[in-house]
Amino acid sequence: MNNNAILLIARVLLSIIFIVAGFGKLTGAEGFAGMLGGMGFPSPLALAYLTGLCELVGGLCVLLGFQVRIVGPLMALFCLFTGYIAHLGDATALMKNIALAGGYLTLAVTGAGAFSFEGRKRVSAYA
Repeated sequence: MNNNAILLIARVLLSIIFIVAGFGKLTGAEGFAGMLGGMGFPSPLALAYLTGLCELVGGLCVLLGFQVRIVGPLMALFCLFTGYIAHLGDATALMKNIALAGGYLTLAVTGAGAFSFEGRKRVSAYA
């Protein structure tokens, strides 16, 4: 298997969790907002929608291989931040977030690979 195929598989695996979670938060924001409100966050419904949007858009960018050198570090920071804020009492969830952050940082360094928006050859109309 070549490196580009492996990068595609990695992007799919790293993005699924956030696409599913983001969609769930956007379609069930009230439930997530209740949890956020219970944790003491201000404007929990707005934060629930913002979190869901970040997860969905970030996941789709990674899946499609769009701007992963920018999105990768942002998703890594998101994973570390949410791990610290929401998962300190759950070692398994915290370690999952740390591992995901490592995967996103790896993508930031390697890029998305050939099977992505970034990997498409851009042909200038003026060439």
